[in-house]
Amino acid sequence: MKQPFCRRSRIFKKQVFGVLIFFFFSGLSLTAQDTGWKANPETIQERQESRPDYVWLESFVNDYDLPNPLIAESGELVKTPGEWQSRRKELLEIFRSQMYGYRPEEPERVSFHLVEKDYEAIEGNASMKRISIVSRYEDRTHQFELILFLPNQIKNKVPVFLLMNNRSPENTDPTRENISEFWPVEMVIQRGYGIAAIQNDELAPDDADDFHKGVIQLFEGASSEEKRAPDAWGAVAAWGWGASRVMDYFEVNPRIDETRIALLGHSRGGKASLWAGAEDERFSIVISNQSGAGGAALSSRGFGETIEAVNRFEHWFNDNFKAFNGRDDEIPFDQHMLISLIAPRAVYIGSADEDLWADPKGEFLSLVHASDVYSLWNYQYVGVDQMPALDTPVNFGHRGYHIRSGFHNLNVNDWQYYLDFADSLWPNTTWKSY
Repeated sequence: MKQPFCRRSRIFKKQVFGVLIFFFFSGLSLTAQDTGWKANPETIQERQESRPDYVWLESFVNDYDLPNPLIAESGELVKTPGEWQSRRKELLEIFRSQMYGYRPEEPERVSFHLVEKDYEAIEGNASMKRISIVSRYEDRTHQFELILFLPNQIKNKVPVFLLMNNRSPENTDPTRENISEFWPVEMVIQRGYGIAAIQNDELAPDDADDFHKGVIQLFEGASSEEKRAPDAWGAVAAWGWGASRVMDYFEVNPRIDETRIALLGHSRGGKASLWAGAEDERFSIVISNQSGAGGAALSSRGFGETIEAVNRFEHWFNDNFKAFNGRDDEIPFDQHMLISLIAPRAVYIGSADEDLWADPKGEFLSLVHASDVYSLWNYQYVGVDQMPALDTPVNFGHRGYHIRSGFHNLNVNDWQYYLDFADSLWPNTTWKSY
């Protein structure tokens, strides 16, 4: 049975045209449309000149149909949170088989070993630990490191932000000799939160030739170097698997509130954070910072980075996903369904004004089209006309969004918005100043 669709882009364009005609002749203003973000014409021109083979104008976006995440494979409409659980399993199966691959569950054994500690870090304001997370499967072992700072001024259990670092280790320097806005430890500690980081490369090297030399090899052994199944997990799923092992550690650390963990990733790390948050329901907030194609952005639009373009990193997703190269508007699932898998937990999507490659509007529309699922828990609908103005974060009730000035990066402004969002959900966090 062909699934009904929650939005038809071609019909919506005609509706918008009719609304514009109505407003033009009636003399009424289009305040919401006028104040919402629109791409800078100069940025569009620059992208057209540097990458002329890609779509940079809304008028050239594909006509596409989005499947309704609430329509089960049986054709029945999901109407309650209880019914959603069965549909959620169906969607997970789709994304596992067609895109991210099947990641294993926890290893046979996992253990945590203290590498270094400093209870007077950041001028006595924080406690720092480096933890080695060791996983064992059959006769093989894998380990990666977690860096953790907790505020000394908070005596109760502490909520924590976990960054999946896709950049160099210097960005998460535990000595604080190198301070990067990519991981602003001092600011987060001052706000009363813990902050942690893992290095994605330690879980799966970000290289098509060597990505299997990590946790994939832990489970698959020598066969990981041979031709793998088309639905085998790739690097994005492997990075997310590591985040789940960190969550295992958080659950046994008495100073951490394991019910208030925010998982954050930027760019390819944001793709991984969304998939990890879909797979592992223990994360309370899932944050995608400019994750674009294969992350928060709708693939069907074909704007900026396409499926074929993101698949040039052939090790990120499974081989089945490559079947959709050049067929963005034909894909039978899309990233609004990935956002829906996080419901009813909180999700936040961050975009950047100059980062058209990541398709800011497509990232926002994924949030919009997840509204049907969030409405099962009585969270408000998000309208297609509610994209905020530049540097104006919005909170729709367990869903947040912003598009900030600047280019593709994770900076202190993004962190500020994410911390504010957490404050709205976790009001007992105490602010302290040094």
